[in-house]
Amino acid sequence: MPRISTEDRYLTVLNVFITDAAEKQDALLNEMRSIVDTADFPGWISSTVHGGQDKFGTANFIQWRSKADLELRYQGEKFQHATIPLFGELSTMKLLQTEVAYTGRAPGREYTEIGPHRDDYTVIEIYGVPQDEQHNLVDILGAGQDYLADTPGYRTHTVLRGVGSRFFGDRPFVVVYSQWDSKETYDAYRYQDEAGQPDSRLKVTAQLDRLANHYEWNTYRPVHTRSAGD
Repeated sequence: MPRISTEDRYLTVLNVFITDAAEKQDALLNEMRSIVDTADFPGWISSTVHGGQDKFGTANFIQWRSKADLELRYQGEKFQHATIPLFGELSTMKLLQTEVAYTGRAPGREYTEIGPHRDDYTVIEIYGVPQDEQHNLVDILGAGQDYLADTPGYRTHTVLRGVGSRFFGDRPFVVVYSQWDSKETYDAYRYQDEAGQPDSRLKVTAQLDRLANHYEWNTYRPVHTRSAGD
């Protein structure tokens, strides 16, 4: 199953789709499963498809050997004239190119792994940020959130630095991909009253309010995965 690590140096692409109905989410998932099951692209490492939970939508966490390999995929006739038009009919999409900048885990967890064989309640957050503050935001969302290790239900979080995108404009961005025990533990953390939050979290929140100029999020369950070696 795919693992997330700063050492692999993969180009990580998060294709995030927002839609407005359950049947459209199902159609997206079916099409994404079909693409993943037949994937045989040069430089493709793995794909993990996620179904939206709090809001309708899907996400695909894809690992590539390099940006050059991804661009070859984007230049394909089927991708340009069939795949993109279909996804455009069903959703609003963002194709986000990133590099793994930080991985954090709860005590006792040796690595970060993703896939439907696990029961992770997954959260994907996208932050827009001025270019000259992108590295600061990575630090804040990474090591700056070391208090998460003591948070009930927290499993892992990965910070991904944006290096390019399609259908997201030219804005710099940072993505956080986090895994939790359940919806209940994540909601307890997300909606915790400020009076009960540690000072370190309040500090991070203040920094995010100052730096981030865009924010969106959704929760997911991984539903399908495949790697090039499978």
